[in-house]
Amino acid sequence: MLDDVLKPIHGGPDGGPEPLYDFSTNANALGPNPVILEYLEAKDPSRYPDPLYRNLRQMLAEAHGVTMEQVAVGTGSSELIHRLARWNYLRGPILLLKPTFSEYARAARALDLPLWEAETPEDFLRLLPRSSLAFLCVPNNPTGEVYPFLEEAAERAGGALVLDLAYYPLLEGPPPLPQEAWLLFGPNKAHGLTGVRAGYLVAPLDLTYFQHLAPSWPVSVYGEALLEGHLDPRAQAWLEKSKRELQRLRRLLAQGLRGLGLEVRESPANFLLVRVGRATEVARALREEGIRVRDATSFGLGEWLRLSAQREEAIQALLQALKEILARVH
Repeated sequence: MLDDVLKPIHGGPDGGPEPLYDFSTNANALGPNPVILEYLEAKDPSRYPDPLYRNLRQMLAEAHGVTMEQVAVGTGSSELIHRLARWNYLRGPILLLKPTFSEYARAARALDLPLWEAETPEDFLRLLPRSSLAFLCVPNNPTGEVYPFLEEAAERAGGALVLDLAYYPLLEGPPPLPQEAWLLFGPNKAHGLTGVRAGYLVAPLDLTYFQHLAPSWPVSVYGEALLEGHLDPRAQAWLEKSKRELQRLRRLLAQGLRGLGLEVRESPANFLLVRVGRATEVARALREEGIRVRDATSFGLGEWLRLSAQREEAIQALLQALKEILARVH
């Protein structure tokens, strides 16, 4: 049924009680960024933001070395993805490389647009010149891969190649980004502020019409604060420091999982995949123990869980619970 096809499937809230430990989202577990909290506290929620977000877009444009007309802001990455699919300028086949973030496919299906789901990088590059809108997650969610063909893809693109950079700020040694690509930023995860919804798009052309496709005031004053604070050097310094600690915690988590005899696919960001067998069953059992994880079955990875780097107390609790659960289900 169409309802099932369009149903959002993400990490995070699942309708149950709050867990003791949450490994299901890839948000920065060391957040929220205290610098951005200052920006949030300084905002007056009794007032509308500028409906055209001129000052904010100018700040973002200067940070990226483009004109204000090349920047559009939105409620978050997901809203911008759906708005891109609605834009007649790009209307046509949408291309993605499986497995990846489900919102790209949802945007195509919601509009009955042709959806091309490439199984391999070779297929993706082959289909790219004939697509209208193509998405690559850098690093990819859920696998953590950083594809080595970004420059080639940008050169081959027949329409827009959108690089979704939700986890890019959390990468070890982030790669350079091709100038021809469309860059989609959702910095709330990196700063540990997923409850504040805001993102922006930078493109190699005028986005004025695309910006006007949004409902009025798609970004709240708190969303403005997030994007303004993201540019603050103090916020970036906090992010760099937290990133180093997250990478240590990810390695610690991977080591503990391998110590249980499990196969791990570690990413260069703050999350990994672990093969546990019957992932849905294991995820449910962990939830009963107060630990929420991301069952990767919806990505087509029915034996895998996606886990984010968390603090040491949470990692130890997960490893102990997982050891007991795996002894029961296997």
